Amino acid sequence: MQINKQTLKADGFAGFRSFEQLDISRIPQSPGIYVVLKPEGFERLFLAKSVGGRFKRRDPSVLQPALETEWIEDTDILYIGKAGAGSTGNRGLRKRIQEFADFGMGKPVGHWGGRLIWQLTDSQSLVIAWKELPASEVNSAEARYHEKFIGIYGRLPFANLVQARAKGI
Repeated sequence: MQINKQTLKADGFAGFRSFEQLDISRIPQSPGIYVVLKPEGFERLFLAKSVGGRFKRRDPSVLQPALETEWIEDTDILYIGKAGAGSTGNRGLRKRIQEFADFGMGKPVGHWGGRLIWQLTDSQSLVIAWKELPASEVNSAEARYHEKFIGIYGRLPFANLVQARAKGI
């Protein structure tokens, strides 16, 4: 079975807004997982330099051959991430997606995961969706989605460079 906008909606994902149309205040504060998707008609073009922020002076850019290697043409899913509650319980989807979006606007934010997203032209047109989950289920849900994606495409989504593993396995 594919993973696409329809199957994500059927599984309880919400939002489906482009980064340029995203209203952070409408994202729930609870923990969960999130995905970044290509909008319909999206053309893959890579930038020589990432528009992502320089956190601790590290350049998030990668060379074009590496981007080409990671790209998967036959899927709309570009990244699958998670947002835990954090040690003090005040994190969650809103905070994590805000950090991700800020990184994509060039701010020096510590959101290194998914950084390949910000080396695509027109990255602000990409779509983000999320699913609220109890904090105890976030890690295993992200790991299940990674496993399912690998089962279909033989590897992780474009901007996922490390496979998630459920804790305790």
